[in-house]
Amino acid sequence: MDYIQKFIPEGWSDVNKEFSLEELNTASINGNIMQAKVKRCDSNYNLYLDLGNDLTGIIPREEVEAINVDETGFPKPNICINKINKFVQFKVKDTSKKDAIILSRKAVGKEAINWMKNELKEGMCVCGIVRNIRPYGAFVEIGGGIVGLVHIEDISVARIKTPYERFKIGQKINIMIKSIDRKSNRVILSYKEMYGTWEENITDFHEGMTVKGIAREVEKSKNGIFIELKPNLIGLAEYKENIEYGQDVEVYIKRIIPEKKKIKLVIVNNN
Repeated sequence: MDYIQKFIPEGWSDVNKEFSLEELNTASINGNIMQAKVKRCDSNYNLYLDLGNDLTGIIPREEVEAINVDETGFPKPNICINKINKFVQFKVKDTSKKDAIILSRKAVGKEAINWMKNELKEGMCVCGIVRNIRPYGAFVEIGGGIVGLVHIEDISVARIKTPYERFKIGQKINIMIKSIDRKSNRVILSYKEMYGTWEENITDFHEGMTVKGIAREVEKSKNGIFIELKPNLIGLAEYKENIEYGQDVEVYIKRIIPEKKKIKLVIVNNN
């Protein structure tokens, strides 16, 4: 599977890199996208970034956003303040003053919006960074301030109680575009495809094996206990007392039914 690395190139992570003035000059000429952490926001809602080597970058308020702006074209104050201690992408506009190198996040945002409207398609797999986690899902930036939502039910086939079981903030992931609303610039994402299909996952297992799994649905009223063998591979075991959600268990694979994509299990150890 190919992953589009357009705005978050391979190897990027939330690490505060130090830039040389030469690198910044080259980036300004070539229009390169860069990334650094916001250190502070002044009373005029301009953002200040430590670029290393005694270099300070400034993103003027009017250059902070291309998406979340009001009728004047400026982002709301809380949007600027919320960027403090977070990594942002930018392009370099002016390097003439070492203590005030002018940067633009808005330029990256405009490029990302154009990419989303003209190139991005449902079913594509892109690189993203987890920016926020809520009980109902995770928000993943796929570049230039464009953030998509992956609902909790689209994170894995095995049901989980919280996205924190799979993600952490700042984590770089590959993810699939599920749907796009180009009028509102909203993107819905899906992660479960990244774990592979049932057919791909079952190749590691066969009848008669004893393997480790994680208990998921454990309500006594149900037909049994669903056991996660892999995030996209679950089997059903007969109900057993004193099994809790998230508990590690050992299970015996009693039967695999490929045509129904079902696995029958027996819990043999739950210590």
